[in-house]
Amino acid sequence: MEGRAPPPVLKPGEGAPALSSTRSEVLTKNVYEGLFIFDSNRYGRDQLGVSGRIAELVTKLGGEVLVSRLWEERRLAYPINGQRKGTYWLTYFKLDGVQLPAFERECQLSESILRSLTLKVEPRIVDALVSHAQSAGADLTRSRRPEPAKTAEVGVEAGEEAPGDEEVNAGQ
Repeated sequence: MEGRAPPPVLKPGEGAPALSSTRSEVLTKNVYEGLFIFDSNRYGRDQLGVSGRIAELVTKLGGEVLVSRLWEERRLAYPINGQRKGTYWLTYFKLDGVQLPAFERECQLSESILRSLTLKVEPRIVDALVSHAQSAGADLTRSRRPEPAKTAEVGVEAGEEAPGDEEVNAGQ
């Protein structure tokens, strides 16, 4: 080891965190994907309350919700707590890894959440997953709106009278 210079000594604030800094200051928040199965009956009665519970938990623990949306409602493979149908809810959120056990415990204690699964998302694919979830949520919202009623009948051009309309228009 001859010829090597000793490593430079860093003072607090010069590139390395000070020894007195806490672990949470050094760590960044991880992005997680949460899939929750809600009790369909409770969700049907109070959609905003049940789905908002996830955002409440995340913000209470110092996190941030990136996307939260309905995935689908479907029949369960087997009954959970006597329920045969479940509402699947997908959420992407940032949370300090130290807070994750508390978050999962709160999910277990919630009466509205039948099951939950939380996965850490690889940082390089976060943007793609979040943007896909946002666009799929917008598509889902559009597909649930009722279609506007068509005014022209098939085979009749717009502005022409449909057969049988003469009597209706004659009375006006």
